Amino acid sequence: MEKKTCLYDRHVALGALMSPFGGFIMPIQYTNITDEHQAVRQHCGVFDVSHMGEVRITGPDAERYVQHIFTNDIAGAPVGKIFYGMMLYPDGGTVDDLLVYKMGEGDFFLVINAANIDKDVAWMKEHTEGFDIQLQHQSDQYGQLAVQGPEAEAVVLDVLGIDGRDLKFYTAKEVVGEYIISRTGYTGEDGFEIYGSHEFTQQSWDKLIASGRCKPCGLGCRDTLRFEVGLPLYGDELSADISPIMAGLSIFCKLDKEEFIGKEALEKQKTDGVAQKLVGIELTDKAIPRHGYPVLNMEGEPVGEVTTGYHCLSVDKSVCMALVQTNYAKLDTPLQIQIRKKVFPGKVVRKKFYDKHYKQ
Repeated sequence: MEKKTCLYDRHVALGALMSPFGGFIMPIQYTNITDEHQAVRQHCGVFDVSHMGEVRITGPDAERYVQHIFTNDIAGAPVGKIFYGMMLYPDGGTVDDLLVYKMGEGDFFLVINAANIDKDVAWMKEHTEGFDIQLQHQSDQYGQLAVQGPEAEAVVLDVLGIDGRDLKFYTAKEVVGEYIISRTGYTGEDGFEIYGSHEFTQQSWDKLIASGRCKPCGLGCRDTLRFEVGLPLYGDELSADISPIMAGLSIFCKLDKEEFIGKEALEKQKTDGVAQKLVGIELTDKAIPRHGYPVLNMEGEPVGEVTTGYHCLSVDKSVCMALVQTNYAKLDTPLQIQIRKKVFPGKVVRKKFYDKHYKQ
């Protein structure tokens, strides 16, 4: 049975289209995906992302433990710094992609994907032996809002009274007992994530909606926004069968680090190469490629498949990300996509279809 976030009743009251996602019943859209997408690109939108998972790692060995399970290098990071990276299986496949917040010395806050919460927590617990840490699974304690768009900083300050102006990109701060605020975003725009109790999250949502300065946005446009700027979604661009090397995310895997689970497998992939790579493909027609559609070479032979595809709202093009055989991954390589019974021509392009507008 799907779970509900602390804002479920508010979504229903606003007339949101609700649908299962990651084990939760979540709002997909309120008005329509295009309006919500453009609100975030041009003004400000708020997302309920309370379905995301949270795990707190504390103790004398907290940093050493996180280094062991995480591909990025957090050694000696300043308090407030956030890192993106992955947890890997020993064969290099991806357990999950996640964010690691350094909240204090020996104190780390991990944010994981909703659909993977149980699997991730079990994986973390399985690898605690030999580390003096406390692992607290806190997903049920937190609600989370994502306030995104060029006006997000002003809206969070004016409407919620929370000052995020001192936060640089990929940093966070905690007001103990009240909230954690960070500045990462999953939309390509400036924005903040605010974690707090269910009551705090409900009150903050109500203020934002009542202000009229922040449009409620569903997961439909969250997907179109992240896709346009080339950000991966677990289950599409990363999975147990898709390593960060295949997905073009090796920058977040620090192979000069002493050790982490899956390091040897990634080193081998770097040396030997991988059979498939994630690419962007732009179609010459307006047809929309969807997840799982076959990618063909110009002789009509299958060479891969689409992971995510849309008509890109911000640049008015039909584009997709696709996992293809490596010898077809070079820029400008002509390829075709089979959409039902028709075949549409296209070419390999950069995976970032729209330029990000983060505040550095």
